[in-house]
Amino acid sequence: MSLNKTKNRLGLLSLVVSAVLVAIKFYAYYLTKSQAVLTDALESIINVFTSGFALYSLYLAGLPKDENHPYGHGKIEYLSVGFEGALILIAGVYIFYSATVALLHPHPVARPDSGIALLGATALINLGVGFVLVKSGKKLSSVALVGDGQHLYLDAVSTLVSCVALVLVAATGNVLFDSGAALLLGLFIVVNGFRMVRRSVSGLMDESDVDIVDQVIAELQRYRQPSWIDVHNLRVLRYGANLHIDCHIQMPYYFSLEETHNELNKIEDLIKQRFDVEVEMFVHADPCTFAACSLCHMTECPVRQHAFRHEITWTLSNAVKNERHHLGEPVEG
Repeated sequence: MSLNKTKNRLGLLSLVVSAVLVAIKFYAYYLTKSQAVLTDALESIINVFTSGFALYSLYLAGLPKDENHPYGHGKIEYLSVGFEGALILIAGVYIFYSATVALLHPHPVARPDSGIALLGATALINLGVGFVLVKSGKKLSSVALVGDGQHLYLDAVSTLVSCVALVLVAATGNVLFDSGAALLLGLFIVVNGFRMVRRSVSGLMDESDVDIVDQVIAELQRYRQPSWIDVHNLRVLRYGANLHIDCHIQMPYYFSLEETHNELNKIEDLIKQRFDVEVEMFVHADPCTFAACSLCHMTECPVRQHAFRHEITWTLSNAVKNERHHLGEPVEG
């Protein structure tokens, strides 16, 4: 089965489970009239909408590149996470408001035992499906699946809090535990919705993924060749599961076009083999200057002007800068 089909099936699983669970939770609210259960049910409605949008985003992300989308459609997954986070944020604000009203004007809770049983079952299902989505999403490098799975985790936590509230109401008869739990859930949901929106904005704004950049730099450093004199202006962009990487490599200026091309192919193949996802890499070759002789490992260089002194270890702090490290000055092009 292809990766895209696997993602789509997982997205469909999330949608079906969300729809079934929201029906169970509203039935639990019908039995109990609990504010905490209503809060949980309202938050679960968001699951249905967001799972549907996540499924659609997975379909779009799997489409091939075209003239209008030369980098593919993968960024739709970040939009999916943002849409999900925004809906959660709005729902959290409403839940916080309604819980405040219920705290000021409490009402009795009926049949808490039935509510506990139904909600407990939905929490276990959410935890199980959420675990599958998060694990599979990380394996498939799908931010939409990971976001959907984390939302199910969030839903399971909300459900467990509602269960605890019903247990306390059943044990003490104090309905303030019910509205108090709903108030806490509203605040919890607002915070997590904001975090999801923040993560979405980071992806859409091409915020650098430091872990991936570190991996690319470490791979270049590990298999470094004498002709790879220096690397700078290294950038990594994520488009859904796919990666777009480009950098500048300084090489001997006397290399023929064919020699330079072969070295660039080595670098591109090296990085592509490092990741399990599709990698599009562009390497720009810069000619060396005599100022780089002291950093160059080329043992039989026909034009060397200075003896080799030391090697600059490529790290996150220097490889991403747009400057040649023997000059410490910005470069053009």
